[in-house]
Parts: sequence; C-alpha cells; structure tokens
Amino acid sequence: MIEIDNPAFNYDKYGQQYSGHRQTDPRIAEFVFKELAESTTILNVGAGSGSYEPDNKYVVAVEPSIVMRNQRIANNKVPAINAKADSLPFDDDSFDTSMAMVTVHHWPDIKKGLRELKRVSRKKVVIMTFDPDRLDHFWNAEYFPEVIEIEKKRYPTNDFIVECLGGNCNIISIPIPFDCVDGFQEAFYSRPEAFLNKEVRLNQSAWGFLPDGTEEEIVKRLADDLASGNWDKKYGKHRELKEFTCALELIVARY
Repeated sequence: MIEIDNPAFNYDKYGQQYSGHRQTDPRIAEFVFKELAESTTILNVGAGSGSYEPDNKYVVAVEPSIVMRNQRIANNKVPAINAKADSLPFDDDSFDTSMAMVTVHHWPDIKKGLRELKRVSRKKVVIMTFDPDRLDHFWNAEYFPEVIEIEKKRYPTNDFIVECLGGNCNIISIPIPFDCVDGFQEAFYSRPEAFLNKEVRLNQSAWGFLPDGTEEEIVKRLADDLASGNWDKKYGKHRELKEFTCALELIVARY
C-alpha cells in the first residue's frame, strides 16, 4: 500500500514545463465557459498557469507556487496573488463565481478550501475534477494500478465536494477529445505512447508520489506491451475513438 503524507505536488521543483504540456483544451473549455457566462467577476483558486480562465471576464487568480505564477506572466495571464485555498484574502461574497480547475486534490485541507470558495462567491462555484470512483474505468488501471491507487487517495469524492459546497450542485461529465491538448492522464486514452515520455509524466502529479523504482517498472510494463502489439490487441479500439468519457467532470454549485 502506498502512503501519502501530503497531497500537494511540488510545482516549484517539478513544474517548470507545466504550461507546455497542460494547456487549455478548447472543447473542454466550452463546458467551463458556459458555466461562467453569466458571471462578471471570477476568482480562480489554484490557478496554475492560467488554463481555462476566460479572457473576457474580470479574473482574480490565487496561486501559491512561484514557478506557476511566473508561467502565468509568460502566458499573458493576469498576475496571481500568492495565497492558498484554505485562507482566501477576500471578504464574503466578493466574486460572482469562484473556479478551481483540477486543483482541489492538491489542497492539504480540502474541506476548508471548498468552504472558502463558497464563502467568497455570490452566484456559483465551478470545480473541475476527476471522480475517484471512475478513475479505474480506463485501460491505465491495468498498466498503472499504483498510480490509480494514489489518485483515489488524493481526489475527494463527489459527495464530499457537494456537501462542502452546500448541496445544490450539478455534476457534468466531460468527454475528452482524442487529440486533447491538456496533458492529464485520460487525455492520452488513444495515444498510449505518450506515457513513455518523461516530460508528459512529470506534468501528471501522481507519478511524483510513487515509491522509488516503481515508475520505471510501470513504464516498462506499457512499453513492452506496445512493442509486442499486446496493447493494441486489447485496447487498440481506443485509437479510433473521437472522444472518451471517463472521470473528468465539472461540479457546479449555485447560490
């Protein structure tokens, strides 16, 4: 069993190339922007390099990593405030909507962070996350069970998020396009060779929690089956899917 003492990934150490591999995918962004359409002022918490931030809204960003804050500036995004989700430096109801894009699993106190989002939001909270109950509905459960084990421990359940946000929530499943440019794990459902690239794995935080030597074993497991044709015999149909719906979703709370 893999133990995780702290769910936060060290982006200051490993995130130098993050924005090159984790970009806004326009088809996924349509789901996000639809939920933000009626909001004028938006807070983006755990904002990273700025993925999924709308350009036509007044956005305030919060990001604790200096490496990620610097990448925002390089990407022509608004500078981010150095703060954390569980202690937001804003008054109650300061924003129409708060958003958090694939970040809540990094927060040491997820419950407090979600309640902070609710506190500062007048209309909505929009969370993009992965449903831990569906993380193994994908071929990587066969090749990367150790990674799945880590992710299931880090991601909060839908019920937990909904309760923290006050209960009035919609959950929207997001289909992932075959050529998705946001390099999370499921983005490569049809391109398994991508996992052989160290840079791709470095920008998927779960790999950073594996015990020494485990990552190399996992990569070899996949590389051997790709070379032998075994992967294609079992999962080759994934290469032809135009989109794939698995664990990625939006949880939207309305007030």
